[in-house]
Amino acid sequence: MARKDKHVSETPATQQLRAAGVAFTEHVYDYVDHGGTTESARQLGWDEHAVVKTLVMQNERAEPLIVLMHGDKQVSTKNLARAIGAKSVEPCKPEVAQRHSGYLVGGTSPFGTRKAMPVYVEASVLALQRILINGGRRGYLVGLAPSVLVQQLGARTVSCAI
Repeated sequence: MARKDKHVSETPATQQLRAAGVAFTEHVYDYVDHGGTTESARQLGWDEHAVVKTLVMQNERAEPLIVLMHGDKQVSTKNLARAIGAKSVEPCKPEVAQRHSGYLVGGTSPFGTRKAMPVYVEASVLALQRILINGGRRGYLVGLAPSVLVQQLGARTVSCAI
């Protein structure tokens, strides 16, 4: 069950959002290993389509990138590679993703990453009124307007959902 009274300390993600004056809401839930967006959406009473997952991937030269995708969709790496002009794209191994982002897998936020990486967002995410996205800790999401992804991260749109 979602924990409404739980205090969450500052993360690099919330520090970046606050410094930029971005309005966001905080949503705490009980993290479940391998529960993903299905579990967080269930606990918080949100449509999984509006819970956006942060995926750290890499191109054929092992250059990292972030993909923001609807919780109920998968990324077509072939379509993503084509859209960004790469030969191939694949998910990073968890330890590599953690090294690039500075976050534990399951708690990865696109905000406040250790290393600056290009950010790509599934185009239809931007059509949503409000989204939940990881706030930089397992069991912690922030609610915000999807336009923040473009304004704060320079996210570029792609169509690679399957």
